[in-house]
Amino acid sequence: MKKIILIGLVMGLLTSFSYAQMGGGTMSGQKSETGKGQMMQQKGMMDRGQMMGGMMDMMNQMSGMMGKMSGMMKDMPADRMKMMSGMMKNMSTQMMDMSKMMEKGMVSEKEMKTMKDKMMRMQKKMNEMEMKK
Repeated sequence: MKKIILIGLVMGLLTSFSYAQMGGGTMSGQKSETGKGQMMQQKGMMDRGQMMGGMMDMMNQMSGMMGKMSGMMKDMPADRMKMMSGMMKNMSTQMMDMSKMMEKGMVSEKEMKTMKDKMMRMQKKMNEMEMKK
């Protein structure tokens, strides 16, 4: 009888130990995901959906700017070509920054705001170039 109780006790200890090693089942995993989300919010990080929404907005803006550029290039004087070249370099840099953020899979709210501000400045500059036509 003592052997059965001892074997039951050992089995119970092994089961509880292995359960703890696996992360405590689904509840622990849910807690860690919730904790991760709260930690990201405290650090000012955006969740994946917010990040992708911001990236899609910037891509749409960039697409519109490229459409304007193609129309502006038809009869462009040399001085405007230099301005257009600078604009293209800025857009390329913006695309690289966006790519890096997507590769990381996360972005802070501050970084996203900085990128959106750069995009707005490029759009204003593009509008100014379009007015000088």
